[in-house]
Amino acid sequence: MTIRFPLISVLFATAILCSLSTPDQHGRFPEGRFPEDGKDADWPVYGGNNAGNRYSSLTQINKDNVKDLQPAWTYDTGENNKPGERGMDIQCQPIVIDGVMYGTTPKLKVFAIEAATGKELWKFDPFEGKRPRFHPMRGVVYWSEGNDQRILFTAGASLFALNAQTGKLVESFGKNGEVDFHDGLGDAATYGYDPYQFNIRNTTPGVIFKNLLISGSSVSEGGDALPGHIRAFDVRTGKVAWVFRTIPLPGEYGYETWSKDSYKKLGGANCWAGMVIDEKRGMVFLGTGSPSVDFYGGARKGSNLFANCVIALNAATGKRIWHFQTVHHDLWDRDIPCPPNLIRVKRNGRMLDAVAQATKDGYVFLFDRDTGKPLFPVKEVPVPNAKPLSGDQPWPTQPVPVKPAPFANQTLTEADITTRTPEAHAYVLDRFGISNKGPKNQPPDLSGGLLYGIGGGAEWGGTAADPDGIVYVNGNNMLWWLKMRDARDAQRGEKSQVLSRGQVLFNTNCAVCHATDSQTATASATTQAYPVLKDIGQRMNREQIGALLETGRGRMPSFQHISKEDRTAILDFLLKTEPKPAANDIHAQTATAGSKSNAHFPYQPPYVNNGNVQFRDQDNYPAIKPPWGTLNAINMNTGEYLWRVTLGEYPELTKQGIPPTGTENHGGPLVTAGGLLFIAATYDEKLRAFDAKTGKVVWEYQLPAGGFATPVTYMVDGKQYIAIAAGGTRYGLKPGGNYIAFALPQRSFPVPVPVD
Repeated sequence: MTIRFPLISVLFATAILCSLSTPDQHGRFPEGRFPEDGKDADWPVYGGNNAGNRYSSLTQINKDNVKDLQPAWTYDTGENNKPGERGMDIQCQPIVIDGVMYGTTPKLKVFAIEAATGKELWKFDPFEGKRPRFHPMRGVVYWSEGNDQRILFTAGASLFALNAQTGKLVESFGKNGEVDFHDGLGDAATYGYDPYQFNIRNTTPGVIFKNLLISGSSVSEGGDALPGHIRAFDVRTGKVAWVFRTIPLPGEYGYETWSKDSYKKLGGANCWAGMVIDEKRGMVFLGTGSPSVDFYGGARKGSNLFANCVIALNAATGKRIWHFQTVHHDLWDRDIPCPPNLIRVKRNGRMLDAVAQATKDGYVFLFDRDTGKPLFPVKEVPVPNAKPLSGDQPWPTQPVPVKPAPFANQTLTEADITTRTPEAHAYVLDRFGISNKGPKNQPPDLSGGLLYGIGGGAEWGGTAADPDGIVYVNGNNMLWWLKMRDARDAQRGEKSQVLSRGQVLFNTNCAVCHATDSQTATASATTQAYPVLKDIGQRMNREQIGALLETGRGRMPSFQHISKEDRTAILDFLLKTEPKPAANDIHAQTATAGSKSNAHFPYQPPYVNNGNVQFRDQDNYPAIKPPWGTLNAINMNTGEYLWRVTLGEYPELTKQGIPPTGTENHGGPLVTAGGLLFIAATYDEKLRAFDAKTGKVVWEYQLPAGGFATPVTYMVDGKQYIAIAAGGTRYGLKPGGNYIAFALPQRSFPVPVPVD
């Protein structure tokens, strides 16, 4: 029997499909929607579309049939999938163009596979014949003009352009397909040191505007941090087209918000989390991180523009249009951790184009897209009148949006301490009793304190948003133990003395992340984002540590930019094999990168932190009451929450009858017009689908390794897929190296019926 549809229905459906299917000038579908034939839909950019919505209008997989979702294919990268192997997780959100998926492996190779089968088409190794530099890589960029189709990405300190069809280097780009990623930062005449001799990389892909690749960067957070300037590269040639300096030079707007000549000593203020594009307006929107060095600002008195800012730039020229600073004179490492999200909201009966930005400390700011004016009031709240470290001047207020309410914990009280067991409560209470207490935004000090926000709040996975102005964000409630120490003291509790060359180098390059004193940590070093290095020689030998310094791994950068002799000195310090320096050893006191630096760079702060140490109980569970991880749906038209649920569980606690606690989570959400939100990100290694209206879990799947990336959705030959990288290793979990795609069995979705 042939089913006939009224002609008016066919015309209406055709009009709807056509309205959703207008490609941009490069053949991309900016909103990630259907082409006219209804059979294919791409995931063309990081974040799904230029607005960064992580939203798809596909509905084949929906609330009614998601229960039938099953694996369709698995792509094994061949890396990180051996039990016991220590390596990199995969944080990549792949892109899909014309039925081809492009992504990255744990060791930063770039691949192309058939998006419907997982069959490999090509793979490119950026380090072939070179010393590798491993770091997170969250995606790649696609650009096309006619038959010229390119994949652009960074690995180590290089920007590459590949032929998207073959995986071969585009020789007309830079030097044989490669551009030095230092280009555009400046030179020794500007800074008094050579930026090309210090570490830079990029962990999140840039964005395309016409024939420009606009990119942020990831730099050190210590005394050797390069400036985080925003740069645009010509896609065809690789040449720098424009630069926006996030740390202004003399005479530039914002220079007065720093100490004189701070730019010669300090770096950071970089966009490591990604950016989004409004092509119609010709604007690029981004967020920046904290200035160096973390937790001490004595060499940068002032509010420090353009660190910790949401910024709107002219995408063609790099000229600043507006900015809003979310943290003044950051002393807590409160980078903006994810790209902005371009949404539409209703105000006074009319629709407005807006920018939503989630933060590490659990706020969501909402701005008018054209002017940067906050659409919910923002109050400047006085900070505690606490004594800062000598030489520092904390900013007297910090901005707090009136709406929405924070989605993450803000302050710690005794009532918040874990009651999981009496022993755990007593253990945490003991540390609480000797910690500084009080309201948020107390400056770091030598006594030590417990605080939220170093690891989010929001994190790099980003937010999702639907066309109704609902923003979905996953959040962490993790407690951190922060204690500063005098960098001029070789050991805590001893009188000031001459430091060895190795310790000076460690303080400059490593101490911002790593502790060397086991008393600063309260859990196994293998579960910490930044392992404690006391007695590191009992866990790794000299060759293993040396290789790690050379290649980097995870959030740790490569230290190939410092000399072999300096890396040896750091090894001697860590392994306690260096000679004690004489009191008049001036060389040890001033150990830096030798001829690569000026008198001020790398900057040696008088105070360094204890290494970013997460505070947990004696059984390695979070030190506070649940929820430890959450998923939140916020109506940005009103600033009110639709729902808030826990995200993730510890299976062993669930078996004990404890309700799901949520877990620390890294990776973001995907929302679809099928009424679903997909997210993995959790310690329990599951991919889940939530009802986007209620927050109820409607499907889940146990991944072979942790899914610490953001999922994507797309359609090939009329079939919708959900795909995610299962990369593992985070939180000390087993490694993995797979991409997995899910689809419905054929019987679970309707087959189009021809119309006579």
